[in-house]
Amino acid sequence: MNEQSNMFPQIGDIAKKALEDRGVTIKNIAELVYFLQKGYHPELQLQECIENVEAVLKKREVQNAVITGVQLDVLAEKGLLEEPLLSIVKTDEGLYGVDEILAFSIVNVYGSIGFTNYGYIDKLKPGILKYLNDKSTGKVNTFLDDLVGAIAAAASSRLAHRAANVE
Repeated sequence: MNEQSNMFPQIGDIAKKALEDRGVTIKNIAELVYFLQKGYHPELQLQECIENVEAVLKKREVQNAVITGVQLDVLAEKGLLEEPLLSIVKTDEGLYGVDEILAFSIVNVYGSIGFTNYGYIDKLKPGILKYLNDKSTGKVNTFLDDLVGAIAAAASSRLAHRAANVE
């Protein structure tokens, strides 16, 4: 184990709790994986999707992206970022793009198929993504919606790789 692993052995639990505290469950993300993969795997069960989401969440780069993005959303929600960043994050300004860049660090974990999965799900915003994008809730989810979509895309890619026996 490296020095960082020794300093923060519970970072995976912290990342999962950060998602849960913001109203996102493993099952919510697994449902997105199912949405992405059901047409390619007719026998796919939700439990297999859950297992792939949990595997993705074990990756340190995923954990780091989650805790960073969620923290920025929370700080913006509390008004604790300086302007102009506060307004940009609170409104999820279209040209900001840093939220997507953070999500790409997750998408990258399982190869280029993750980019197409992510783009597709980010455009449609099914399931929990629709809720996370609802600005009327008063919550700031500028980073969270992209992180959740990216985790689902990565888990979907992992599932596809395993089905093709290439992972």
